[in-house]
Amino acid sequence: MYGDTDVLRRHVDQLREQAVDVQALADQLVSRSESLTWSGRAAESMRQRVTERSARLRRAAAQHESAADSLDKHAQEVDGAKETIEAVEQRAHALVGDARTRVARAQQVAAERGLDVLPEAEDAVVAAFTPPPRGHRDWLAVELPGL
Repeated sequence: MYGDTDVLRRHVDQLREQAVDVQALADQLVSRSESLTWSGRAAESMRQRVTERSARLRRAAAQHESAADSLDKHAQEVDGAKETIEAVEQRAHALVGDARTRVARAQQVAAERGLDVLPEAEDAVVAAFTPPPRGHRDWLAVELPGL
């Protein structure tokens, strides 16, 4: 099975928490620098640098949010692909089972009657299908009659 989306979503949560933390740090930095009673050119220079640095921190927080959004979207796409794989896999197994049953019945009837009967071509193709491993992405490319 591909992509543990529970792990991906934990990373999404961590990124969002980090974004909140970084944003809070930026706010604290500005707040503390503005609350200082220090004045003069050096104080103004420091406050200007703090404002610039806090803007960078806010951009970093926004990038964390953006990364979290992208990772969350990826997790949703992985879940969708896994659901599609599961649906194709179930449908294919049902088709193969039905085809093998029909082939076996045809062979039994042929043996009882002493005939040489070939199964339907479609049934023969489906019954001979070798499936990919369970949950493998190759299920997305499987082509079987009736699938």
